[in-house]
Amino acid sequence: MAPSLTHPSGVTFVDDGEHGSTHLEAAVYYGGGETFTRSRTYSHSHIHGYNPKRAPAFQEDVITRTRRMSHDEKSVAGPRRFLIDVEETIRVVLEQEDTDGDFQISITDAGPKLVPLGTATSNGFKTFDIRGTYMLSNLLQELALARDHGRKRIVLDEARLTENPVDRLSRMIRHSFWHSLTRRIDGDGLEIITADPKNRTGRVQPRIYVPHGEPAMAEYYRKVARDKPHMNLDVQVLPEKNDDPYFVKSLNPKPGLLALAMEEVDDGKGGRTLKGFPFIVPGARFNELYNWDSYFISLGLLVDGQVKMAKNMVEHFIFEIKHYGKILNGSRSYYLCRTQPPFLTDMALQIYNQLDRSDMEANRQWLKRAIQAAIKEYHTIWVAEPRMDPKTGLSRYRPDGVGIPPETEATHFTHILEPYAAKHGISVLEFSEKYNNGVLKEPGLDEYFLHDRAVRESGHDTTYRFEKRCANLGTIDLQALLYKYEVDIATAISEVFDDELMLEEDFPLMPFPPTPESYANPHRERSTARPQTSDEWFERAEWRRGVIDKYLWNESKNLYFDYDTVLEKQSLYESVTAFWALWAGCASEEQCWKVVSQSLKKFEVLGGLVSGTEESRGKVSLDRPNRQWDYPYAWPPHQIMAWVGLERYGYLEEAQRLAYRWLYMMTTAFVDFNGVVPEKFDAVKLSHLVEAEYGNQGIDFKMVPREGFGWMNAAYQVGLSFMTTHMRRAVAACTSPEVFFGRAARAEIALAQATAASTDPLDLAMETLSLAA
Repeated sequence: MAPSLTHPSGVTFVDDGEHGSTHLEAAVYYGGGETFTRSRTYSHSHIHGYNPKRAPAFQEDVITRTRRMSHDEKSVAGPRRFLIDVEETIRVVLEQEDTDGDFQISITDAGPKLVPLGTATSNGFKTFDIRGTYMLSNLLQELALARDHGRKRIVLDEARLTENPVDRLSRMIRHSFWHSLTRRIDGDGLEIITADPKNRTGRVQPRIYVPHGEPAMAEYYRKVARDKPHMNLDVQVLPEKNDDPYFVKSLNPKPGLLALAMEEVDDGKGGRTLKGFPFIVPGARFNELYNWDSYFISLGLLVDGQVKMAKNMVEHFIFEIKHYGKILNGSRSYYLCRTQPPFLTDMALQIYNQLDRSDMEANRQWLKRAIQAAIKEYHTIWVAEPRMDPKTGLSRYRPDGVGIPPETEATHFTHILEPYAAKHGISVLEFSEKYNNGVLKEPGLDEYFLHDRAVRESGHDTTYRFEKRCANLGTIDLQALLYKYEVDIATAISEVFDDELMLEEDFPLMPFPPTPESYANPHRERSTARPQTSDEWFERAEWRRGVIDKYLWNESKNLYFDYDTVLEKQSLYESVTAFWALWAGCASEEQCWKVVSQSLKKFEVLGGLVSGTEESRGKVSLDRPNRQWDYPYAWPPHQIMAWVGLERYGYLEEAQRLAYRWLYMMTTAFVDFNGVVPEKFDAVKLSHLVEAEYGNQGIDFKMVPREGFGWMNAAYQVGLSFMTTHMRRAVAACTSPEVFFGRAARAEIALAQATAASTDPLDLAMETLSLAA
């Protein structure tokens, strides 16, 4: 009779050949009980507490192992697996490899980049070396995930450490990052989302503002406050007109979250209750719903099949337009006066095209609500004064507001305020309080903050492109977006609503075409007076195209520029947002060709497209520091808009080349810096370690990246859709764009030469003579 074996209770034994899927999500991979193999037992087995073996040492000298070579003997026993004590291995890895103490393993760490792990088939007796930054950082990430799931020891597949980096990052975005960035505003989600890293008032009491006209919602949150007294939740109801700038300023000492859309559901007790629609936040210090971030995030969600989540975000935008008058910059009280670049129509149509076709009428009604909301936003915000300049017909970023924007870092405006404080002989803090309260009047400072708020509404905060003039500029990006609104609305009315859309909400329609005289006339047609037709919206789009060509297109420079409506001339800052005209479709074929052939090279660098040219930015110094939306920085929105725009006009190779550059930069950062996915990059240095006014977001994590950053996640997933299989493999191998496209160019030349040699009669004749000789 064989002797009985003893083992810890609850242990699951796995056959040596039983591996299953190695790339399951952490919740599945680490979610089971403790596992061991039924391998031969060695006298030195550490099955009940394996300690990773260290390189042998004599006093202070470490004897390093020789590097493995390509001709070394390979294991033929199948995929390698390791038996690991989680906490002890975390300790060893961090102690030995994390030399800068940031709880990440990156190429800047000076450790030996080698940790031996015991193999599972030997119960930890035999070891195999884990080498290099990528494998070690993946090991640290896997250990952190195992710890999250309460595991003390694990059997880890080597394939999780050597996983193709493109596959790994895409998988983490799809299954982990989106989940970690998900928020919901209701009783279950409030404790997470009421936290506001931008709140510097010193008052951290959670507060939610409920819009006028939603009594059931207000009562719901009051009940949450009663049921969860530990939260100390303050519930406030806003007045009907909640975007008066003086009222909004009065809320600055008590900032709070703004309520968003909810649905009525069963409460599980035979009654009904409200539940918030989940949505995605950008991440890091931006812990609320944002406007243009959400558009790009939704593109990534659609690629990943998360149509319902993207649809939820449109639901919130419809709610914001109804109750707050606009799609807000962000869903906090200090954003009530401000919106951001408008993308609602394209966002809604992209989602509509991916909705389940089993109930087309429900889909049609949903799109109808979204288009109606977009029409209201268009008339009451974008073509209404003060954003509209009736003389030119150009719309501008020009929000209302009073005082100093409260959401910025405490010292952000110190250099601006110091001269005014010195003028009055008081401290900057005292001056700020008196200026905000209206005790001190400074018209020059009022003008400065008018433009500063406009910069923030543009989404490009900050850039020398907009310095002290943004509110006066009819920008190419905004005109292109509104052209797309007009075309999208016309197309939806024509193709989905039988060329007739009756608006349900009453609001004033702005005159068309805009003139100073028509805008001076106080009479306004009402939205409910007649149905909307596609013809009038196509006419608006065609008229706007003419305005863009007249004021923004520069024939001699082969590029679109912003137009200063006060100085009445173009602002000759070269911005990559010129490519938004391609995305919107308002450029002619000739204009597109000129932009691509003559101007693309001004913005294209190793890592993709920079925000603007170095020449336009000008010299930087201690007194004139870098701004994050200028050269050499690159952002996901600019990349995606250019890729889509180029593809739209048939320049697929250029789109793929730019997408390759961007994905290469993201992938190398992911490989070299412990899985980092930041907010932005220096695309010239291929670095996420940027020196700009806000630093970078999405880089401050311990051991394992949890969220990435919203639109950067999306850019990766969207960018992969532009890649051929060959390009994807090259990105995974971190093949530099210069090498990859250099080879491709040489191959094309060789092919062209070969083709010419085989078809040109003279060449064939000369070749025949040479052979005969």
